[in-house]
Amino acid sequence: MPDKWKEHSLIDLIEIKHGFAFSGEYFRDDPQGDILLTPGNFFIGGGFKDDKFKYYVGPVPEEFVLNEGDLLITMTDLSKEADTLGYPAIIPKPSFGSFLHNQRLGKVLIKDGAPLNKRFLYYLLRTKGYRHEVMASATGTTVKHTSPNRILAFKFKLPPPYEQQAIAHILGTIDDKIELNRRMNETLEAMARAIFKSWFVDFDPVKAKTEGRQPEGLDADTAALFPDSFEDSELGEIPKGWNVCTISSIADLNVRTLGANDKLDVIEYIEISKVMRGEVSEVARYERGTEPSRAKRRLTHGDTVLSTVRPDRGAYFLCLTPPDTLIASTGFVVVTPKNSSWAFLHAALTRAEVGEELGLLADGGAYPAIRPEVIGGLSLVTPRNRQIVDAYERISQPLFKKADHNRKGSLVLAAIRDALLPKLLSGEIRVKDAERWVEAQM
Repeated sequence: MPDKWKEHSLIDLIEIKHGFAFSGEYFRDDPQGDILLTPGNFFIGGGFKDDKFKYYVGPVPEEFVLNEGDLLITMTDLSKEADTLGYPAIIPKPSFGSFLHNQRLGKVLIKDGAPLNKRFLYYLLRTKGYRHEVMASATGTTVKHTSPNRILAFKFKLPPPYEQQAIAHILGTIDDKIELNRRMNETLEAMARAIFKSWFVDFDPVKAKTEGRQPEGLDADTAALFPDSFEDSELGEIPKGWNVCTISSIADLNVRTLGANDKLDVIEYIEISKVMRGEVSEVARYERGTEPSRAKRRLTHGDTVLSTVRPDRGAYFLCLTPPDTLIASTGFVVVTPKNSSWAFLHAALTRAEVGEELGLLADGGAYPAIRPEVIGGLSLVTPRNRQIVDAYERISQPLFKKADHNRKGSLVLAAIRDALLPKLLSGEIRVKDAERWVEAQM
């Protein structure tokens, strides 16, 4: 530990302000009013997650309106493993309205004159030592709680301000690249989904041709593949000559299972809690024989993997070029296309409307679930002319592949960050050495 690093408790440097109990009568699910933050807006391990917002249209005390750059900590976590308890997030600028400081969240205020860099503090609150102390002192069984006093008791070595800033800059550069990849993936996948919706849900090219118009965005050869009229079906009007089929007619479900005689030395395991909307936040590694009993679903290229537990939650991912060692939990259903049309199948199964439908079909108590055959029985409209699906694959597969490449790169970057984090904050690695290593990796 460098000589200039001094031991502190967080109570010497910060205060933690409780959030406000906003009235439920003003809550809304649709985007209106202000955005009411919850622990669900924190990533496991720390960081801000800008989805699944709750909205509020009632009166707001001004002191509970958050500003861009404010630092929050989760004080309560409703999930079984308390995955986000005690972790921090720095608040970005909202796209509309204001972010509100809700109960179950603590706002971190650095005391006047305290020699503490906020960004450095953010990374300090993501270290294993801090996390261990939070979890060791947490209370509750089903719902886990921490308190300002428990967090403020955490002791650590604090480097001088200039070194705090340098450490935060190195780690922030990595996080900025990961965030850039995430936003790029949102754009890439939104493009693929928009084309799927236009062609196979809204039937825009067919509508255009029935009205004597050239379908927008299509070359003449592709436009010629679509019919110019509709016909009745059990799902209503569909393009003439197209079929209503089920997922099980174009895909197989759970066809590969990890067996006792499979020759694998290690298992790389994906659990449901580590998956959200295509992002896999963690792949656990086990020596063969020590993996969880639920590690049974073997994966292959082009699989769409969906959670059967709380299927409306959005725990799904696309599996491209996996290693043989990659295994998913039996809480997933693995959908394997019977042909090469994996982009079509993935876009079909991961539409928001499909998740909502599956959520309504789920049964059970605290963890409502569906059977795999429910997914196999889902209906969709497909063209008899295989060339239309092939055209979609030519456009969309590169988009999904680029997103997959970005995700794999982000996992590497996250591993670098997580390896550097404790070493930088303990002084084991100095800033200049870390800078050279990061530059070589990026």
